[in-house]
Amino acid sequence: MNALVQASRQAAGAVAAPVAVEPAQYLTFMLAGEVFAIGILAIKEIIEYHGLTEVPMMPPCVRGVINLRGAVVPVMDMLARFGRASSPITKRSCIVIVEVELEDEHQVIGVIVDAVNEVLDIAPADIEPAPAFGARIRSDFIHGMGKVKGKFVILLNPNSVLSIDEIEAVASIPADLHAEATH
Repeated sequence: MNALVQASRQAAGAVAAPVAVEPAQYLTFMLAGEVFAIGILAIKEIIEYHGLTEVPMMPPCVRGVINLRGAVVPVMDMLARFGRASSPITKRSCIVIVEVELEDEHQVIGVIVDAVNEVLDIAPADIEPAPAFGARIRSDFIHGMGKVKGKFVILLNPNSVLSIDEIEAVASIPADLHAEATH
């Protein structure tokens, strides 16, 4: 973005007025009756939910893996990641394939959602910071709260909520200690 602004200033031959920041696009989806969103640039594709291959010794939020054109892709249950009960799989359930960046490495992860809604344009001025309290998920999982048609959409931070390193660390904690730490 900075390169784009600098190029436009150079083309104008003088220091131009600040360029208005364009609205960003977000894919909205449902989880347990709530609307969440992830920036569209992190979304690779949306696929129909099919059976998963369960992998032993995985943390509860990793439901299994799928074969995506020859690649093994872990599939995460976002509600379980939030410490909540999983939604039942229905006709509208699908898997959103998300690409996250972790330590200069790209990882593709599937996320089970109850239903995909739509792609929304949300202007930066319509995004409030993550609440310090009151949300039922960790504040570092939330990029912000998007104001859309008088309601809030929870904008997720995919690099944080889908952090494989953190999930692996949680999986290595014995179950009885993990239960104590979460209560």
